[in-house]
Amino acid sequence: MQCYEGGKAYGEGDGRVRPVTSRLALAGLCGLMMVVSGCAVVPDVDRSLAELGPATAPRTQIVSADGPLPAQQSAALLEDLEEEAGAATLLERHRLVEERVAGAPLTAGNATTLLRDGEGTFAAVFDAIRSAKDHVNLEYYTIEDIAYRGERLSDLLIDRRRAGVQVNVIYDSYGSDETPAEFFDRLARAGVNLVEFRPVNPLDALAEGYSPNDRDHRKIMVVDGRIGILGGVNLASYYQSKVPGSDGAEEAAEDAQEEGTPPPVWRDLSLRIEGPAVAQLQRLFLGHWQSGGGAPLEQSGFFPDLPVRDGEVVRIIGSSPQQQISRFYVTLISAIRSAERRVWLTTAYFVPTDEEVEALEEAAERGVDVRLMLPAESDAAEAVAIARTHYEDLLEAGVRIFEVEGVILHSKTVTIDGVWSAIGSSNFDHRSVLFNDEVDAVVLGTDVARALQRRFAEDARLAREISASEWNRRPVIEKIGDFIHRPWMPLF
Repeated sequence: MQCYEGGKAYGEGDGRVRPVTSRLALAGLCGLMMVVSGCAVVPDVDRSLAELGPATAPRTQIVSADGPLPAQQSAALLEDLEEEAGAATLLERHRLVEERVAGAPLTAGNATTLLRDGEGTFAAVFDAIRSAKDHVNLEYYTIEDIAYRGERLSDLLIDRRRAGVQVNVIYDSYGSDETPAEFFDRLARAGVNLVEFRPVNPLDALAEGYSPNDRDHRKIMVVDGRIGILGGVNLASYYQSKVPGSDGAEEAAEDAQEEGTPPPVWRDLSLRIEGPAVAQLQRLFLGHWQSGGGAPLEQSGFFPDLPVRDGEVVRIIGSSPQQQISRFYVTLISAIRSAERRVWLTTAYFVPTDEEVEALEEAAERGVDVRLMLPAESDAAEAVAIARTHYEDLLEAGVRIFEVEGVILHSKTVTIDGVWSAIGSSNFDHRSVLFNDEVDAVVLGTDVARALQRRFAEDARLAREISASEWNRRPVIEKIGDFIHRPWMPLF
């Protein structure tokens, strides 16, 4: 049994450097949280799976735009993926575990596009909203009145609403706490439906029976039931920064370093999907809309008939502290345990559980190429310190560690054996396991895996690889400084 001892208060770092007085206030509130919700316990993966019952023979039935595929056709499709990737046992193991924990079927025929940083994500979000004919559903940890190419998000949403498009927005109470109220008031006056996810006020939490520490960390957009976007990018102004490598990016990063502030360059990824997997995103949105007390919605256009196409095999996994186990947590650990060749993982906040560390170390020790892409600088500096307390053991096991410099690394991706990939909102930390509602896409196939591998290589060019000899020579006072942060992490 392990009590929560890592993560940021309420949610991830949100791009804002909060004053000390704000953090002290959160410290007091954090103490109240512990009284309200007790000590959260990281689930034991093996025990959780045992409670779900024994594994059965593979029974995967893949859903396409035409509905569930016949068993023979589903099996043939997976065999093609296995043959292409040369990783039959990997997919077999994932299939057995995910059937029991994922809560959603595999879907075939999805067109997927990786979206780079705020620039790529904002372009895709604004284009999709502009094309909306029936509805726009947004669910974001942080939502602000961002601008893209001179157009404000509020103006675009109001324009669509005036054109008869239904617009529905879920925003996290804490993640969007510094968004001016006028933004939401203006949307409401225009007829946009709003749900504030779990107000931070502890009295509200007591009345409603939830912990104020449980946050909606998801980033979801669904337009007309046809286009979906998820990933790590919030609809927030701090993403309106220089793309690494662009004019002025290096100078901006150097200025921030001199001023002692986080770099103004954010590195992140989102995934655009067209296909049957969009319906799974839609259902997750509706679940939160209903549990949050949202107004009844006209849903006749939420699940349209979609054209049949070739494309990726995708499963959308929604995780929540209300579940018996975090579905993505168990899926990810099972994937790492099953890895045969490669585990390349990028995460903004590396505050791992014991089982996550063990899975990475054991994979490296059996000869798997395990690489971690982690931030050297962060909007949550305490998370960097915590991450570094694990480096010595990971390096000794054979894990390669890269620290990205000059940017805020906010991506949450993993690719395994060139065939299994995941991208979403979940960090490799306690908070994503215990407190946050998260959403992640698992993609089976080589196209997304290759794209993520290319992105990892791009990040590596901005990174410094940490060597075991170098790390072991660090001054003792520096090591102690990192370890001091461990018990204090719930406050940040």
